[in-house]
Amino acid sequence: MTVPPYQIQELITNVFSQLSDSVLQGIQIRCGQALGTELYIGCSNGELMRFSLQGGDSNKAESYTILSRQSVPNDKAVEDIVLLPSISRALVFSDNQIHFYTLPSLDVVSYQLIKPIRHVIAFAVDQLHLLRPMPPTSGPPHRLEPVDFCVIKRSSLAMYSLGQRLFYQKEIPLPQGGTLARRIGSSLCIADKINYNMLNLETAEIFPILPLNQDVDAPNLPVEPFIIPTGEGDFLVVSWTGQSSMGIFLTGSGDPVRGTLTWTQHPTSICLDLPHATAILPDGAIEIHNIDSQSLVQVIPPPPNDGPVDRTRLVSSLLGYIVPSDQHLTKMSKVPVKLDRRPASELES
Repeated sequence: MTVPPYQIQELITNVFSQLSDSVLQGIQIRCGQALGTELYIGCSNGELMRFSLQGGDSNKAESYTILSRQSVPNDKAVEDIVLLPSISRALVFSDNQIHFYTLPSLDVVSYQLIKPIRHVIAFAVDQLHLLRPMPPTSGPPHRLEPVDFCVIKRSSLAMYSLGQRLFYQKEIPLPQGGTLARRIGSSLCIADKINYNMLNLETAEIFPILPLNQDVDAPNLPVEPFIIPTGEGDFLVVSWTGQSSMGIFLTGSGDPVRGTLTWTQHPTSICLDLPHATAILPDGAIEIHNIDSQSLVQVIPPPPNDGPVDRTRLVSSLLGYIVPSDQHLTKMSKVPVKLDRRPASELES
């Protein structure tokens, strides 16, 4: 029997259960992240919510308790949350600003230490630094390595290093601007309104590598860009061809590697969990490809039209998180085990 790689499990039935109907109206979940036993959720009204998996009975599917609720300045929508476990920090993107919080408590870092970065279009944390583990909780003091990231502004790119304080490194002109970027080491893959581009952060050399839209019959059709680091030194980018969307893997030099993935519709969200690429399609269906064989290995049908679920976004938890389960007891089966009845003296010999 072939076991599919994924199953959908609802973690929290009603995130807004503690809000009144009048307050709840119109509020949406915009982003989320997970680490260990913690869930961090950003909302359209500017709220940041922190949930924790309780240890009392993790066999229950509903085992999360809300620990804190707070709002970002100006109560603007929270567009993204990026966790930096190696330095116990979180970057929260809202109202074209990056705000700095502590982990796991989500306390605001004092403005006397670090002020928010303003006029931000997009930002990209070095993927190699995102994969660093959390510091040990015991033993000798552990030296924290700073985390590097880039900030895309209207016509430039600023480079920063974050530790206990924020250090500005340098600025690179970016005349075409950018709408989305991802970074691996000194390589930055960045999308503008027309192309995917590769930028060498050391030499500041930039060159286009692939158009977002290759449809000659509708060249002005806006296409949402996707750039996903694989964790193995290359990027997955997605381009619309007019008949389907094509996923191409590129090195930091812009050279194609692996093979290509194909979707009949342009995805609304994509994430990677090696060796699988998971995508939400416009109708709400989820397709999972194996990136080694480029084969479609699983399709999860769209949710019911009259159901409460609206699939909008996929998010990878790079360092993993703990999920409650009410199934593992039912999956167990009795297995006969032969006992060795020889005397202890014979076993010792």
